[in-house]
Amino acid sequence: MTETVLTNIEKRRTTTAGWQGIVADWSSDQRAFKNVSWGKAMMWIFLLSDTFIFGCFLLSYMTARMSTTVPWPNPSEVFALTIAGQHIPLILIAIMTFVLISSSGTMAMAVNFGYRNDRRKTAMLMLVTAAFGATFVGMQAFEWTKLIMEGVRPWENPWGAEQFGSCFFMITGFHGTHVTIGVIFLIIIARKVWRGDFETGRRGFFTSRKGNYEIVEITGLYWHFVDLVWVFIFAFFYLW
Repeated sequence: MTETVLTNIEKRRTTTAGWQGIVADWSSDQRAFKNVSWGKAMMWIFLLSDTFIFGCFLLSYMTARMSTTVPWPNPSEVFALTIAGQHIPLILIAIMTFVLISSSGTMAMAVNFGYRNDRRKTAMLMLVTAAFGATFVGMQAFEWTKLIMEGVRPWENPWGAEQFGSCFFMITGFHGTHVTIGVIFLIIIARKVWRGDFETGRRGFFTSRKGNYEIVEITGLYWHFVDLVWVFIFAFFYLW
């Protein structure tokens, strides 16, 4: 009996020491995070947390849509525009998607030129990306205005299930807020790049070490994430 108790105590000590050893190894590892800056690491952590939030929103939307007994509105009818007498479904959404996906290309080019220390092309491409983002937000505002004028509210929907309005405004509004913040951030960083803050190491917010354009890449990570989230919103909300 005594030997059994002593054996269990030794196992517990070994297990505790094992977990503590793992934590100690990771916290003191010189290779796992050696080439990762704090800016990049914090951005990845933020994007991971944001992924959970958007994932919860989309799961809630799918749950509400599949559980309601009232017919869900047809996106091809709700998000259609009448142009030159023709009823064109999802035309505005298609343009918005094209604009946002195109902005990912210009952002990737900006990151590329940033690491080449070509500050003028980097700044111009970041401003083009911001213009694409602002265009997207403007078209989303037009879409919201159109639906509100047609009677869609978070608590009311003339085309069917009442949950449609709350899901639409919550998900697209949260994403639109991210795009708006991204546009502001792009303009701030583009101004600093154009002014040469990263060449001289000028002190200020978001200014890194002299000759280091890493903040451009960090901004790009955020922007690509926003674009990727829109692909899922487009697929689940407008095509389903």
